[in-house]
Amino acid sequence: MKQENVVIFTDKEEEFVNLLIQAGIKRPAAQLLVFLSNTPEATSRDLVRGTDLRQPEVSIAIKYMTEQGWVKTCEVGSEKKGRPMKSYSLAVPVKEIIAGIEKMNKDEATRKLALVGKMRDYF
Repeated sequence: MKQENVVIFTDKEEEFVNLLIQAGIKRPAAQLLVFLSNTPEATSRDLVRGTDLRQPEVSIAIKYMTEQGWVKTCEVGSEKKGRPMKSYSLAVPVKEIIAGIEKMNKDEATRKLALVGKMRDYF
């Protein structure tokens, strides 16, 4: 019988996930960010098992995180025939990612305040 380790988020990691969600990051991306912040490198299978997300959710979140410049991808040779596996890791430190999220939220708040100012001009 093959033995596997089960990874479960701690309360502190769950709190971090929830803070990321409140800051505007979708849950799958938040979970992957927390998972990858605690592991140097992971395959998509590791991400599915470690976050309890489905494969399509992982793929969509990885695509978003790659577009943001948060994740880098490496092809890993497979032991078996077939498609090569991909390995994912953070491309930038978590503190830089948080700074980017902060800037994104500040820009959004500024944009919304400008819209409210325009609305006031109508009356």
